[in-house]
Amino acid sequence: MARITASIYTSHVPAIGAAMDLGKTHEPYWQRMFSGYDFSRQWMKQHVPDVIFLVYNDHATAFSLEIIPTFAIGTAGEFPVADEGWGPRPVPKVIGHPELASHIAQSVIQDDFDLTIVNKMAVDHGLTVPLSLLFGQVDAWPCRVIPFAVNVVQYPVPSGRRCFMLGQAIRRAIESFDAPLNVQVWGTGGMSHQLQGPRAGLINKEWDNRFLDRLIADPGGLAGIPHIEYVREAGSEGIELVMWLIARGAMADVAGGASPKVAHRFYHVPASNTAVGHLILEN
Repeated sequence: MARITASIYTSHVPAIGAAMDLGKTHEPYWQRMFSGYDFSRQWMKQHVPDVIFLVYNDHATAFSLEIIPTFAIGTAGEFPVADEGWGPRPVPKVIGHPELASHIAQSVIQDDFDLTIVNKMAVDHGLTVPLSLLFGQVDAWPCRVIPFAVNVVQYPVPSGRRCFMLGQAIRRAIESFDAPLNVQVWGTGGMSHQLQGPRAGLINKEWDNRFLDRLIADPGGLAGIPHIEYVREAGSEGIELVMWLIARGAMADVAGGASPKVAHRFYHVPASNTAVGHLILEN
C-alpha cells in the first residue's frame, strides 16, 4: 500500500521565486532566508518521494472570482506553469499522478468531503515556489505532484478544523491505494502577512512561532483556532495557514501512531514584507 513518509510546510512568497529565477539568492537581503533551506535540500536528496500531494492556493490564475472551489484536486497527467502577468516562471512543468489523484478524489468524496475535480489547469507560484525551495533549479521535478488548491482568497474559507479533518481523510485515501508509493504531503502558504489596508506589512513573530509549536505538539487544539484570530493576529493573508493543517492532519500520530520527528524547523523575516516559516516532519 502507499504510505505517507513525511509532511513539509513552507511559505510560498512569489518574490522568493523571482529571487531564484533572477539569480539573487546570495544577495544580502535574501541570503539568510535561503540558507534556512540548505538542510532541506540535502534532506530531500535522501528522501525523494514518488509523489507529493501539494496543498496550496491559486492566485487568480486557474480560478477567478467567477468560480471559486473550496477544495480542488488536480487529476491531470501534467500541469503547465501559469503566466501570472510577467510570463511563466522558468521552471519545469508539473507531472501529475492521475491514478492516485483519482483514487484520492473517490475516497475523500465518499468520506463526505466535497472536492472539485480539475482535469486541466495551470499552476502558479503557490505550487512552484515550494518545489523550487526544496529541489532547487532543475530541468525536471524529480517526482510526480498532485496539486490540491484550497480557497483562502475569498470568504467564506474553510475552517482549520475542516482542513484538519480533510487531512485525515486524505491519509486514509493514500494508505488505501494499492501500490507501494512513497508519498509526502506538503502544506504551503503563510505565515503572518497582510498585503493591503492600514495594517499592510503586519508580521507577528510571537504568534507565528506559537503556531509552529502547536502544529508540532498540539495539532488538534490548533485546528480549533477561529478565523478571526488568524486575521487579527496574523493579518488578512495569515489565513493561508489553515492549509498547513491539511498536511498535519495526514500524519500518523493523528490516527494513533507515534509522534512525528522534527527533522528541520526554520523561521525568518522579512521576505517581501512576509514572514517565512518552514518545517519538516517525518512519520
